[in-house]
Amino acid sequence: MSGDSGNQHGFSIVIRQASVSDAEVLATLRYNLRSSGNRASEDQASFVERCTLWMQERLQGNNLWMCWIAEQEQTAVGNLWAQLIEKIPNPTSEPEYYVYFTNFYVRNDCRGIGIGSRLFKSALEWAQTKNVHVAILWPTERSVPFYLRNGFAASADIMELKIKARKQ
Repeated sequence: MSGDSGNQHGFSIVIRQASVSDAEVLATLRYNLRSSGNRASEDQASFVERCTLWMQERLQGNNLWMCWIAEQEQTAVGNLWAQLIEKIPNPTSEPEYYVYFTNFYVRNDCRGIGIGSRLFKSALEWAQTKNVHVAILWPTERSVPFYLRNGFAASADIMELKIKARKQ
């Protein structure tokens, strides 16, 4: 898939599929996303090392995970991950995958100029080629208007149960 280039506000933004070589940069973006509003329980270097290994495994041809990266002047400014979740085979014509969108992040200084919309458009175009039934995600309060503008509906269909790990 070729990258999606665009010129917004006088600089070029490229949207492309991430590769294994992007894993460390993506792990750093993940740390920035998750530690910005919450107190991190793991130092950045340890987290980035652990997360880089996880991301490398998923980016090396695993056809259930996909990631898009947004770059400005060859610097990562955002990303979006998607996971195909298999459904049990169905004898009807109903599609046999869900797509789960996660880790959607655009740096604060790059928000409001369409980068998130372009990342999301790339992810949706990919999902349309994958026999997907429904897209699911867990939005933040701030992101709900974005998802509503992009065709999502607030749903009472999904139920959630948070599982507490047993102490061993």
